[in-house]
Amino acid sequence: MKLVILDRDGVINFDSDNFIKSPDEWKPIPGSLEAIARLNQAGFRVVVATNQSGIGRGLFDMAMLNSIHDKLYRSLAQVGGRIDALFYCPHSADLNCQCRKPRAGMFEEIGRRFNTALTAVPSIGDALRDLQASATVGAQPILVLTGKGEKTQKTGGLPKGTLIFPDLAAAAKQVIQSA
Repeated sequence: MKLVILDRDGVINFDSDNFIKSPDEWKPIPGSLEAIARLNQAGFRVVVATNQSGIGRGLFDMAMLNSIHDKLYRSLAQVGGRIDALFYCPHSADLNCQCRKPRAGMFEEIGRRFNTALTAVPSIGDALRDLQASATVGAQPILVLTGKGEKTQKTGGLPKGTLIFPDLAAAAKQVIQSA
């Protein structure tokens, strides 16, 4: 099975320091939805793994998160794409849970749910914590320079073997070519 794991905010859609709290605030990065559709067309199962601590902080509730994701799904369908599964951590950082990236709990659950080892599975994120969670399970960390990506690259400390691309469209093109 061909699988790819994506972070949401900063990879698929524009990020915000104030959190994405409503469907109106969710805006796709140009080319990202089409990149997901190309991954689908190339036979990849696309999974999203996203920290959503805004829930734990009381900034929005599950109904609002579902509304945001409904907009994501509808927008993808319009360009022929889909998300095969979406995993999220609703906890704030102070809860010290196992699912919040940089911990690998969400990734381990993805492996169980899809009954597959995540070794070398492309995992695309814009923050160091995305890349660290990927590396922990042996996935291929890929940094995109959208969202927090440029800052992440400058900060350094990237896991060994991290690949870097300007955006999801460029990363997806390489993932498809390498499959």
